[in-house]
Amino acid sequence: MDLNAIKNKLTQLQNQSSTSENFWKPEPGSQVVRIVPYKHNKDNPFIELYFHYNLGNKTYLSPASHGRPDPVQEFADKLKSTGDKDEWIQGKRLEPKMRTFVPVVVRGRESEGVKFWGFGKTVYQELLSVIADPDYGDITDPLNGRDILIERQTPAEAGNQYGKTTVRVKPNQTPITEDKDLLKRVYEDQPNVTELYTEPSYDDLKEALASYLNPTEDDTDTTTTSNGVAATTAPTTNVGTTSTTKKTEDVEDAFDQLFNQ
Repeated sequence: MDLNAIKNKLTQLQNQSSTSENFWKPEPGSQVVRIVPYKHNKDNPFIELYFHYNLGNKTYLSPASHGRPDPVQEFADKLKSTGDKDEWIQGKRLEPKMRTFVPVVVRGRESEGVKFWGFGKTVYQELLSVIADPDYGDITDPLNGRDILIERQTPAEAGNQYGKTTVRVKPNQTPITEDKDLLKRVYEDQPNVTELYTEPSYDDLKEALASYLNPTEDDTDTTTTSNGVAATTAPTTNVGTTSTTKKTEDVEDAFDQLFNQ
């Protein structure tokens, strides 16, 4: 065993900030952020990752995020190809869902450095539409970019179970910061967001899918939040299986056939 390598790894882990500190999400009310250039891809600050949500009450990063095979995606594709409406719906539920991340500095909290803001398809489309508009252009430009006003409504305010996030790009062009030292940290002290999530192995996902399709009362589920922090919850009934015993058997048979090939 290389003790020096072990010590170096320990020091590295001790010096790293916790995963939750690298992420930011809007609180209810108004906040202002600035998208900054991404150190690990200077051509595009938007990072698209795919996740399996609520697979046995746990969130998994899909290997498809990195172009690798995903057994859950493969099974979902198989279900959708059967021609059966219920199985097509089940297949759509099992597909990985995209979430986009972008590096930002939060106005009023610039000293905390770069955070990653994650959002869904609607916000993503709105931001891309603004950037595609020649009247706005590159809103991430260090000197002539634009801040973004974010309005976050609670579920009660929005009248739904998720709440609502709206964005408005400000018209004024401003620098990221006038502080040269802070600007240097913004560029240099950026983690690689893809390294903040652990990618499960093919076999791990295959096992998770099998447990999801065939839950037992002894199963203990783990819910993982969007920032990677896990919390244990009580077992729940699998809501993803079809409503009849016959359909459940069909899904399980298809699962066995897929992975025995």
